[in-house]
Amino acid sequence: MSGLIMAAQLLLGLSILVILHELGHFLAARAFGIKVEKFYLFFDAWGFKLFSFKRGDCEYGIGWLPLGGYVKITGMIDESMDTEQMKQPAQPWEFRSKPAWQRLIVMLGGVVVNIIVGILIFWMLTFIYGETFIPNSSVVNGINPGTIGKEIGLQKGDRVVAINGKKVIRFDEITSSKVLLGNTNLAVIRNNRTIDVSIPDNVLNKVSDLGIDEFISRTPLILASVDSVYNNALKGGLKKGDQIIAINKVPVKYNADVVQELRKNKGKPALFTVKRGTVTSAHNVQIDSAGAVGIGFDMGQIREETINYSLFAALPIGINQAWKTFSDNAKGIWKVLTGKVQANKAFSGPVEIARKVYGGEWIWARFWASTGFISIALAFMNLLPIPALDGGHVVFLIIEMIKGKPLGDKFMERAQIVGFVLLLSLMVFVLGNDIFKAIMH
Repeated sequence: MSGLIMAAQLLLGLSILVILHELGHFLAARAFGIKVEKFYLFFDAWGFKLFSFKRGDCEYGIGWLPLGGYVKITGMIDESMDTEQMKQPAQPWEFRSKPAWQRLIVMLGGVVVNIIVGILIFWMLTFIYGETFIPNSSVVNGINPGTIGKEIGLQKGDRVVAINGKKVIRFDEITSSKVLLGNTNLAVIRNNRTIDVSIPDNVLNKVSDLGIDEFISRTPLILASVDSVYNNALKGGLKKGDQIIAINKVPVKYNADVVQELRKNKGKPALFTVKRGTVTSAHNVQIDSAGAVGIGFDMGQIREETINYSLFAALPIGINQAWKTFSDNAKGIWKVLTGKVQANKAFSGPVEIARKVYGGEWIWARFWASTGFISIALAFMNLLPIPALDGGHVVFLIIEMIKGKPLGDKFMERAQIVGFVLLLSLMVFVLGNDIFKAIMH
């Protein structure tokens, strides 16, 4: 069932964004009196389509190939490769007849809409839900690093107080892109001393393979104080309020220590030493095959804060979130180009987006946050200077404006073909990479 929910969210989110992106091109073209022949969600490759209707001089429809969408603008060399039309004399309502600055606006229309949509989503989410976070000052027990964090030099109980010299205000900053994407230095308090821990440039490669919690757990350490008891723990005599201090005589202090010892003893009985008030007692508890006994820890040790914003106060927060998403995409691409991050670690296709971004549970706040993130990512990807993408057309139009005359039709046709090959190769790569990751995990 979770797989269907992932697929449904991905399909709905991308459909909304593709329609709005193409609407940006459509409205800009119509504003300058340019004829638009087709407006399609998905591609009607080889003439096959699921649904269509005609209104005025434009055909609207849904194609069968879910790889995006398109508007067919008259007099433009695009994915339709309608070379016959280009052989005819230019008409006043055609794309090629308009000034370069108008054509540039038409090509940027989709990207502008995606950016506006991203900002709008982040703005409304901030206004409706506010910002909920764990203040770093309340993380008194420190962090729980995974295998990646330990390799770098982090230790259980470290308190990260600064990133590149800037004080950490929110706990989630230490697992954010500003740590994972850059040459980052963490100031860490350990045993009442402040030390520096450097995060390597290529840490994202391992995080992509193992997950963010194998860098630093997104849940701070809490003391092993029992808050709820059921199943085997209840049978073994554990009670709410117990402080677990040892399992099989191995000292434990934090929830992570308890989880670690339980995993070591799956399917076996274990001796729990607990402190109940001023009395210390021992209890035999059966650990099940999944490494659980039936206890919940006191999560009240983790204090959360929520900041609520008025409608207008939420706007700059939404703009900042959109800019951060855009700049993170740019930094990620740069790391791939400079060899710091492997391409198969950096790029995700539809399977990975459905699995990791949307998830297997339909939560509307998460759906819209994910859709906002993807909207900004689509804006960035479409700005890349690749023929067949909006960015490629923008580059050619800027060259035309500098030269004072358009590039030749033959050059544009060949550039489109090269762009299609590049994009098709990228699609095959990311889809194959997605399938490989799904099988390995």
